[in-house]
Amino acid sequence: MKELTPKEIVKELDKFVIGQDKAKRSVAIALRNRWRRQQVKDKLKDEILPNNIIMIGPTGVGKTEIARRLANLSHAPFIKVEATKFTEVGYVGRDVESMIRDLTRIAHHIVEQEYESRVWDDAKNMAEDRILNKLFPVPEPETSNEQEKERIEKTRNKLRKMFKDGKFEDKYIEIEVSQQPPSSGISVMGPIGGDMEGAGDFLNDAMSSLMGKKKKKQKTKVKDARRILTQEEAQKLIDKSEVNQEALNRVENNGIVFLDEIDKIASDESGRGADVSRQGVQRDLLPIVEGSTVNTKHGMVKTEHILFIAAGSFSKTKPSDLIPELQGRFPIRVELNSLSTNDFVQILTHPQNALIKQYQALLKAEKIDLTFTKGAIQTIAEKSTEVNTKTENIGARRLHTVLTQILDHLMFNAPDVDKKITINDKKVHSSLDKIVLDEDLSRYIL
Repeated sequence: MKELTPKEIVKELDKFVIGQDKAKRSVAIALRNRWRRQQVKDKLKDEILPNNIIMIGPTGVGKTEIARRLANLSHAPFIKVEATKFTEVGYVGRDVESMIRDLTRIAHHIVEQEYESRVWDDAKNMAEDRILNKLFPVPEPETSNEQEKERIEKTRNKLRKMFKDGKFEDKYIEIEVSQQPPSSGISVMGPIGGDMEGAGDFLNDAMSSLMGKKKKKQKTKVKDARRILTQEEAQKLIDKSEVNQEALNRVENNGIVFLDEIDKIASDESGRGADVSRQGVQRDLLPIVEGSTVNTKHGMVKTEHILFIAAGSFSKTKPSDLIPELQGRFPIRVELNSLSTNDFVQILTHPQNALIKQYQALLKAEKIDLTFTKGAIQTIAEKSTEVNTKTENIGARRLHTVLTQILDHLMFNAPDVDKKITINDKKVHSSLDKIVLDEDLSRYIL
């Protein structure tokens, strides 16, 4: 985990997320507290629980983006899940433990790639030796014939140089590669209708162990064989048990789960119909957030120190509608503001991944230089605010639909257009005014 201070974390988040200073402060403190906990040496370390957060705000204001960028900053395993996808008594959905299994898979993949990168050069050399042996099989010289040994070695070095210079890239060779046994294709159904994905994983692993990895021969070009064999050699060089252990450690101490649409499982006290279902999901989630042990294909994962960030608009419910036990596991609550016209101007231009920069990069591929005047950007922001006010408020996502409408003709006709295109406020008005004024058209098009 990078040792960033809360101020540095907020500064990094500012590069991608406009406004929402309270939310940024809260997640920055929560992330820094994880690092602080790692520095605690005695048993108190196990007692320090993460500051789980509920982010409250309308759609499209940056809730998901804040959580995703936070995970990137800390190089932590991260998963986004929708609370409405989970299982409850009498309803078919996903088992709540599946999010921890998925998080562990992600962590394992990250760690495996890191370990492979450390041995990649050695693996590459070993793969090249295998390819050279296929290209130019070396006859066994007589042990007493030193002159013959020297000649073979000299020839071999000359061929190796030609190989490294890329002289044989398109030559076909036959290689043997490990083949995974076919999947069992078995889906095990739990007693309450939840799909127990973990059981399928364990069955596949068991079958793999019983059948072993088969070798199959395939013909491929040298340039493709290098990649395939380097990957295979790298897998042989890394310690699988060490990778597993490191992945489990990262999930338990650095993992971040983003629970979206948490408001959709909140319910009133009536306890009827769908409310029974929603409360069932909350009670299923509770032990995971509270701290339990989940069995994954890579080992047992304890969840008490995983950081959970929940988010929801809470337009029809409120956080206090969640069951008290679940509320208590999310001690930090932060409200995100609706976006203003000025925020939209900033979102269009300021972040490293700003929408205008994205479209400019896309059209650069067609050798087209796209620019927007300040007046055009201001008008786009104003029109987006107007449509959000008149129809459903979808926040910054409205900018996508508005820009798509403005650039539709250009994106379709490129590259058969002028190589320098300037979008001014007149062009924006001509593309949007008729649609914005007609409320029905706004709802269907923008």
